Amino acid sequence: PTPVCHVQENVLQRVLQLPVVSSTCETLQRKYSSTKESHPLMASVCEVYERGVQGAGALAMWGMEPVVRRLEPQFAVANNLACRGLDHLEEKIPALQYPVDK
Repeated sequence: PTPVCHVQENVLQRVLQLPVVSSTCETLQRKYSSTKESHPLMASVCEVYERGVQGAGALAMWGMEPVVRRLEPQFAVANNLACRGLDHLEEKIPALQYPVDK
């Protein structure tokens, strides 16, 4: 079979697009949002946490940028191998193409 991964495709994006993964993420997001709406104290704690994660993530990306640029060829090889592995998993486990409720 022809590999599904294209040159600019990212294996993480492919995994997140699998119906079983995307439906799970949507369910978790709905539960998280409803919990925040139902409990004001939890909402304020969550907002502080979200801001902290965003700030830490931005700082980490800024600090990692030079390393990522130098390792880009190795990342491309790893991504290609991971995409091939995902092709194999999708072929062997058809359930990955269905939402969690199915």
